[in-house]
Amino acid sequence: MSHKATVWAIQQRGLKPATKIVLWHLCDRFNPDYGCFPSQDRLAHDCEISRSTLNDHLSQLEAGGLLRRVPRIDPATKRQLPTRYILGFEPGFTPADVVPCPEIGHGLAGDEETTKGVGTCGMDAPAESESHPCPDFGHGIDPEAVSEFCPEPCPENAESRVRNPDTNLVREPLSKPVKEEEDAQARDADFDQFYEELLSALGLDAAALPGWWQGWPPRLHVQRWREKLGLSQDEIVAVAVASRTEHPEPPDGPKALDRAMQRAVQRKTQGMAEKHRKAKPELVPRPTITDLAVFYADILNSDHYLPVSSISNTTRDAMLARGLVTPERLRARGVR
Repeated sequence: MSHKATVWAIQQRGLKPATKIVLWHLCDRFNPDYGCFPSQDRLAHDCEISRSTLNDHLSQLEAGGLLRRVPRIDPATKRQLPTRYILGFEPGFTPADVVPCPEIGHGLAGDEETTKGVGTCGMDAPAESESHPCPDFGHGIDPEAVSEFCPEPCPENAESRVRNPDTNLVREPLSKPVKEEEDAQARDADFDQFYEELLSALGLDAAALPGWWQGWPPRLHVQRWREKLGLSQDEIVAVAVASRTEHPEPPDGPKALDRAMQRAVQRKTQGMAEKHRKAKPELVPRPTITDLAVFYADILNSDHYLPVSSISNTTRDAMLARGLVTPERLRARGVR
């Protein structure tokens, strides 16, 4: 960070707020000893904008003579390095239309000796310049050496390597998941078919509907029959068909069928309750005193364990009265 650079950025006038923010973050990344070369991802993250918008603001700053972008190529791997940004307050700053090659001197005004016999970085460079590629700009390097980038990354080539923000529209986030939208469209199509079937059951012509059956209000009213009353589509159509037997003329709107739909719900509820009552298991009758006497007598006459407290006096007297056990057997089993 350089205090001098950030103060210089703040003093610049006539810039849009977002453009000035980009310039300030560039100056905040400026190092007095090494210069300014943040990556586009880092700069876009600092400015909280996309890379395409960032390049648009950088182009405006470069066109305004506030900075100059110098692309760099790794001489070993021939791949692109983070761009070097030369800011307007740096010594030796030249506008973007005069871009000197730092190694071979292309673009230095009045110095023809530095470029003699070496070649230029221009687009119309002579054939001998291909043997002297610019180490920082990469002009003259084999186009296949730089992967996924423009084959001529020369400072005089103004072709952008990122998308144009004006032609690459951003898709707005969905308010609902795609699956829900597709399901909603399918449900609407099913409802349209059901609504036409309902109108046909009522004897109405879809091509010449009365006013009270047109538009969304009657459709919403019919939907309430399904959602609030719990009627299915087949049940609604059946009620509509039955209504024509009682009234020869079609109803004046869906409200005229509310009473019929409510009666259908009552019949449906009563039918379900009656069905539930029929499905209820029958209660098992309680055993009689004779059944209890026989049951306990069989256990007493056998060797099975039987708690004495489980036999009441009534059961004991019933077993003795019916001759199911003897008093001796009762005393032997501990029954008093």
